[in-house]
Amino acid sequence: MSQSLHLYDTATRSVRPFEPLQPGVVSLYNCGATVQWHPHIGHLRGAGIVYDVLRRWLEFTGYEVRHVRNVTDIDDKILAKASEAGRPWWEWATTHERSFDDAYDTLGCLRPSVEPRATGHIPQILEMIAALIEAGHAYAAAGDVYFAVRTQPDYGFLSGQRIDEMVQGETEAGGKRDPADFTLWKAAKPGEPSWDSPWGRGRPGWHIECSAMARAYLGTEFDIHGGGLDLIFPHHENEAAQSHGLGDVFARYWMHSHWVTMAGEKMSKSLGNILSVPTITEKVRPVALRYYLISVHYRSSIEYSQEALDDAAKAYERIEAFLHRAADRVGAGADGVPIGEVPDAFRQAMNDDLGVPRALAVVHEKVRAGNAALARSDDDAAQELASSVRAMVAVLGLDPWAAPWVERKVDRRLVEATGRLLDGLLAERAQARADRDFARADEIRTQVAAAGFAIEDTKDGPVWSVAGTPDRL
Repeated sequence: MSQSLHLYDTATRSVRPFEPLQPGVVSLYNCGATVQWHPHIGHLRGAGIVYDVLRRWLEFTGYEVRHVRNVTDIDDKILAKASEAGRPWWEWATTHERSFDDAYDTLGCLRPSVEPRATGHIPQILEMIAALIEAGHAYAAAGDVYFAVRTQPDYGFLSGQRIDEMVQGETEAGGKRDPADFTLWKAAKPGEPSWDSPWGRGRPGWHIECSAMARAYLGTEFDIHGGGLDLIFPHHENEAAQSHGLGDVFARYWMHSHWVTMAGEKMSKSLGNILSVPTITEKVRPVALRYYLISVHYRSSIEYSQEALDDAAKAYERIEAFLHRAADRVGAGADGVPIGEVPDAFRQAMNDDLGVPRALAVVHEKVRAGNAALARSDDDAAQELASSVRAMVAVLGLDPWAAPWVERKVDRRLVEATGRLLDGLLAERAQARADRDFARADEIRTQVAAAGFAIEDTKDGPVWSVAGTPDRL
């Protein structure tokens, strides 16, 4: 197996050696959130986790990564949802953008180099549309502007679909010359946000937004364009067509991550089968959820089940437990065991189209060897293996001594057990008060306080908290 990175390229339908345009620098654009609603784990796999792992591996191997992840903050669905909720579109979009940011942070995703919003790039969008009209690839009709698909000879290269079989999924409009054409600029409708343009007030279509933002930050040619599998058509096909129409090379590699499914169906709000990060992290730690979402190869679907999630949590706990045991044995201190070298087998797995499942198999192999070393009191071997394991999990964003996991290193089982114990004591205290055994009630309060907890008597009953903090664990 080659020691150089190879990636599956959707455009060529093959695994290709990765060679960046500029030596030592990788330019990466991945489609981020359309901020119409709170994110679910399918969104976060396709827009965040996969490309976070890619970026981490590229940086580990010595590349500077210029990472652009956009925010689509103007869109038909955003406007519809905001209207249904009776809220301003911009406030709705901002609220859900923050929800995505919180979810990315919760799952340990690095912040991108830049995170541009579509509404912040109207001048660049207008410039591209005008140039496409001048080049004969687009036309204006009654305030709308459309891309003329049949003028672009390579249209369909990415999706492999024939033009006559394609459905753009747009509302039909009278100005279209061909049903295959798609919208670059939408004429303003009453009550909708709009901007001035040479064709009248309106707003951009979805596809031109990403073309303009990628061009603005990464130029007319860049290395990798990524996104979820569902974006191949029409979004990425149309992005490429617009950019190729102006003579841009655009993306040199196209990467697409598969879906998270439930009962065989893609996770989506329209199907009502979504699971949010806050919902899942009530059951498992965020680091365990990250482990789960990367443990299946990015080009394979993940069929969600609580059992599989629990198994992933246990698998991560085995890694974490070994690292902490090894650190305790050698007196490593608060910073943990030193970060060592990744094994060749791990490197080969990651270079083979981000083979994270194989890479994790190497991690667990070293964990088993490390536990055996601890059992026979071979501390030197245990430390060497622990340092290697830490190096590998650091690459995957799973290092227990790194942010955000070091701040969240709370054993949920311990929290739950503590809660049951305290709730039992509060129930006993309530009964003692009801029996007018105030001495026993006060004794319990003192006992709880001595353990570092506070009791607040509310109209709904007593509530415990960690002393000096506003919330329960």
